[in-house]
Amino acid sequence: MDYKETLNLPKTSFPMKADLPKREPLFLDQWEKEKLYERLQEERKEAPPFILHDGPPYANGDIHIGHALNKILKDMIIRYYSMKGFRAPYVPGWDCHGLPVELQLFKELGKTQHNVDRLEFREKAREYAARFVKIQKDQFKRLGIWGDWERPYLTMNYDYQATIMECFWRLYREGYIYKGLKPVHWCYQCETALAEAEVEYENKKSSSIYVKFALTPETCQKLALPLGAQLVIWTTTPWTLPGNVAVALKKEADYAALKVGEEILILAVDLLPQLQALKQWEKIEVLKNIKGESFDRLECEHPFLSRKSLLILGEHVTLDQGTGCVHTAPGHGEEDYEMGLVYHLPILSPVNAKGQFTEEVEFLKGQFVFKANAAICDLLEERGRLILKNEIEHSYPHCWRCKSPVIFRATPQWFLGVDRKELRQKALEAIEKVQWVPSVGKNRISSMVERRPDWCLSRQRLWGVPIPIFYCAHCEKEFLDDATAQKVVEKVREKGASVWFEFSTEALMPMGQKCPSCGHGKFLKEEDIIDVWFDSGVSHHAVLKRFPGLQYPADLYLEGSDQHRGWFQTSLLAAMGLVGESPFKAVLTHGFVVDGEGKKMSKSAGNVVAPQDVMKDYGADILRLWVSSADFSQDLRISKEILAQVADTYRKIRNTFRYLLGNLFDYDKSAHQILREELGEMDRWALSQTSQMLKRVDEAYRQCEFYRIYHEAEQFCTVDLSSFYFDILKDRLYTSPPNSQERRGAQAVLYEIVKALTRVMAPILAFTAEEVWQTDGLLGAEASSVHLERWPEVHPDWYDARCEARWELIKEVRSEVLKVLESLRKEKMIGSALEAEAHLYVSRQEVFEALEFLGRDLKAIFIVSHATLEKVDSLLAGEESGMRGLKILVRRSQGEKCQRCWNYSTELGAHVTHPSLCERCVEAVETIIASK
Repeated sequence: MDYKETLNLPKTSFPMKADLPKREPLFLDQWEKEKLYERLQEERKEAPPFILHDGPPYANGDIHIGHALNKILKDMIIRYYSMKGFRAPYVPGWDCHGLPVELQLFKELGKTQHNVDRLEFREKAREYAARFVKIQKDQFKRLGIWGDWERPYLTMNYDYQATIMECFWRLYREGYIYKGLKPVHWCYQCETALAEAEVEYENKKSSSIYVKFALTPETCQKLALPLGAQLVIWTTTPWTLPGNVAVALKKEADYAALKVGEEILILAVDLLPQLQALKQWEKIEVLKNIKGESFDRLECEHPFLSRKSLLILGEHVTLDQGTGCVHTAPGHGEEDYEMGLVYHLPILSPVNAKGQFTEEVEFLKGQFVFKANAAICDLLEERGRLILKNEIEHSYPHCWRCKSPVIFRATPQWFLGVDRKELRQKALEAIEKVQWVPSVGKNRISSMVERRPDWCLSRQRLWGVPIPIFYCAHCEKEFLDDATAQKVVEKVREKGASVWFEFSTEALMPMGQKCPSCGHGKFLKEEDIIDVWFDSGVSHHAVLKRFPGLQYPADLYLEGSDQHRGWFQTSLLAAMGLVGESPFKAVLTHGFVVDGEGKKMSKSAGNVVAPQDVMKDYGADILRLWVSSADFSQDLRISKEILAQVADTYRKIRNTFRYLLGNLFDYDKSAHQILREELGEMDRWALSQTSQMLKRVDEAYRQCEFYRIYHEAEQFCTVDLSSFYFDILKDRLYTSPPNSQERRGAQAVLYEIVKALTRVMAPILAFTAEEVWQTDGLLGAEASSVHLERWPEVHPDWYDARCEARWELIKEVRSEVLKVLESLRKEKMIGSALEAEAHLYVSRQEVFEALEFLGRDLKAIFIVSHATLEKVDSLLAGEESGMRGLKILVRRSQGEKCQRCWNYSTELGAHVTHPSLCERCVEAVETIIASK
């Protein structure tokens, strides 16, 4: 008789090889064909809502690994809350306007903004953005991201564009938005103003110069100084000197008038050692000390232009570097501008959009500002005004898109005033009420809002929503009233934002409109477009308040940590001005993706990991598992080696599923269920462990600490199950009669484990969990999906504290026995553990009771053929194993090897029909034969 036929060997169609790159697209097709996302929304339509609002990526290229991280995190959260019984719709969105799309399209067309037709370009930009929306949508779907992909929000949709204009008009009407001449970050390469969120800081080499500003005779007289005394300023932007109109000093600081050779130089006493060390002056004579406040509103001479510069006092003047005398050009700096308002200084900015000097500075006309540094330094030296010139490397603002260093340039722009109507204070108060994950996010955004300047809203570009402001052609006063705004918005909602440039002012304005200031009836239109950050910043109005099934405020915003100065901040400011309430209840931020060594990814460094390549080699589930593997509040590392480690963990989890499914091939949950009280001790322990795993995993999901789930799953699958429970269970599952209570009891537990484990891993391993759920119809019926299931409930009677404590002792004993078995294996005394028998001598009562409780299952725990247990009063020195109160004797088993279970027995040959079987296997085989 072939006894192998009597064994309950695992059978499953669930393959060991995942082959995810080929198998995952089949599930995508199935989900789409069966409209599972729509079914889920329908099933949860009466459930309490959980709304995660999607921050829109730019529609201007393939997705990168940062996109994958962001979308997978969102998907895991959405899937978890859906399984928890919430109505959790996901409406994806795209940012379609602005510089990112423009620059890529200009590259494709081989043109610039100066040689294209505006309306024609806008139509091409719309087509370009639509093309990449489709590309990115398919790429996101390939990651397993569920959502309303057929009805996403696009900032270029006509309705959305109209809402942008509506929000602009409301904020303008309420007095938050104004037009002013202010210095802003200006990108000469892109020829547009930039907002704070569009500026990155990189190191840059700059000319560092010390310049002499001669005091006027009147100033020398008032300060009782010799004629010709000179203030010393320090600057790293020589090109801004043509815009100088003042020198700022610190009110409470002490300044020294020094005689250096034949010159009288003035600078802060505290900073004298720095300059002296650089110049290595041999002899300095201090003529006089003067308090900073004594200089207020006196004058000095510009170093190379025929005009005076005012001496002013400023709190921004520091004594950590420089000279304590700060060159002030209100047309080229925010702090300088603020001081200019206090002292009514002129705002000079003789620089055009390309970063070239205008005719206002004749000797520099047409020169690029950075290149003009050399000419200015030469002129200063020629006039005897240059003390020192060297080069320094420092942090400097760069354009976020083209990476060029930016300049500060005063131009008429539209701004949202953060201090108007206490908007800044309201935003700071709202921040305190929001839950920030991680908590440091609150301090980060608070500090940014506290010190941020007014938000520059206007952009000198082609592709975007135009600023809906008219100007009187006669008196040039700006104009927009309710009736005009309403008509413009209606036109845009019907035909799109390009009507602003396509239609005449008469077609956009109510008939007979007159300027309220001068009574004339001819108007001009604003040519600038609205900052793209305003587009996304009002998405709470365009999406949360307008899309069916969504609500305001959102439960969660989730983006990269750079959005504290970007989308989170612009959304908050817009919302506080529009409705006075934060658009989000909670904000979760993640770090950036870096390479395996923690370095920033770049094509030039050759360390870019593309999600498309990862999915091609490994599949999306490996990428999803990688996202869950690290603390995303920090930067996440990725490399071939890291992905290989994640893939190895995946294989362990997959093999666990395969073991579970394979040993349930003949299990019928309706016919074979076993009550918990009828289960064996070890099976009750497995249920208890499962209940604790469920609690920990659920808590980790609620805290969005996915790395805990990753490690919990790895521990549960490889240590608790594969290396322990499954290892011990094999003999019982394979050799017991199929319908025996001990086997059906084990199967009942395995069924509960696979049901629970599949569901808790579904938000992360979206494809694999579905594959498990649909395998052999064991868990779900045909056309069912794990993603429509509810979260597994923790059965209150599963957890058994006494059982857990008992098994901690048993596991400790087992570990010691396995060490002895391994040493015998190395010494070639035994091959497998079944060739051995173990004899335990225990002096500790609690250990003895725990082992005694096992009864005849004792040998199964160690996977030996025979085991005995004996209580002793004490053990002699040197007899104890690594565990106190435990002596272990292991020797080779007596008897012969059973041909069916491979255990060794002295009873082989006792049964005439089955002489090669042990007594236990004889009983099992006879039972199987009888059942047939």
